[in-house]
Amino acid sequence: MKDLLRVTNLTKAFDETGPVVDGIDFEIRENEIFALLGPSGCGKTTSLRLIAGFERADKGSVSLEGQLLESPDHHTAPQDRGIGFVFQDYALFPHLSVIDNVAFGLTDIPKHKRHVYAEEVLCRTGMGDYQKRSPNELSGGQQQRVALARAIAPKPKLVLLDEPFSNLDAMLRETTRKEVRAILKKGGMSALLVTHDQEEALSFADRIAVMNNGKIEQVGTPEEVYYNPKTKFVAQFLGRTNIFHADATGGSEVRTSLGTMRLNCNACGKILCSIRPEHLTLEKPAGQQPEEVGTVVAREFKGHDITYHVELNGEKYLVHTDNRVIFEPNDSVVIKPLESAVILEGGN
Repeated sequence: MKDLLRVTNLTKAFDETGPVVDGIDFEIRENEIFALLGPSGCGKTTSLRLIAGFERADKGSVSLEGQLLESPDHHTAPQDRGIGFVFQDYALFPHLSVIDNVAFGLTDIPKHKRHVYAEEVLCRTGMGDYQKRSPNELSGGQQQRVALARAIAPKPKLVLLDEPFSNLDAMLRETTRKEVRAILKKGGMSALLVTHDQEEALSFADRIAVMNNGKIEQVGTPEEVYYNPKTKFVAQFLGRTNIFHADATGGSEVRTSLGTMRLNCNACGKILCSIRPEHLTLEKPAGQQPEEVGTVVAREFKGHDITYHVELNGEKYLVHTDNRVIFEPNDSVVIKPLESAVILEGGN
């Protein structure tokens, strides 16, 4: 699959406190949905604005289909980049009808054909029956689809999505997210999503770049970054996890407070490890040494599963089990690993 967008060593600072975006590198492939995921203030929105052309880069470059769009010595205007943008607040024109909002940017199409094409795009996004309404007559999810229709109507090479679902309630957010993903995939479009919502990134994107303090810590598929995090930040940001130190002796197993545990690769020396709560289970003690027996200190029943908080040798662990593994607070338990622990970079 060919690269559509390439970002190389992209850097941006607004004052002397240091760069907000600090030398990031990634590429977006044709027909790929890519997500920049990170906490507020990590630099993801500034990265998006640099790609869109709303900010100038201090260092590095942005290229689309091999054509340079942004560097310290070059700047292509936003309207000339062939990139669509869906804003967090949708930014629809309140005085224009739905169809006029979509037709507004179709400057390359003769005037008498703009409404015909705008109607086609609205039908693709499920909004064909609402074309004569004004934005304030639409729900949040409907406004979002109109905003997407307006962004894709000029047939951009790439669509940028800036926290596009954050203003929707939980149920509508999930439904709209699925609809937007289906529209992008059916149209064969590439998209870059910026979000702080882990579930959103994991369910919406084909690949994810996890950002922290202006840098990208890991890029991979949702499964890769969730199950094999490279750093402590990625492991903790993408969901609940158990972090612990161990002393490795060169093999793929290590002795821990949870007993002997497999590792995802051979290691030697002091290591920092992560194991997800769903990769652990609980059993009743059966002849284990006292130091191998923990105590349930709390439980969270969630219907289809249960989260246990277990104290073992002065450390607390999270364990997710299905609802058939039943223990109560103060019960004695043994924690059993079901999968290998993942070694994290840094070791601290």
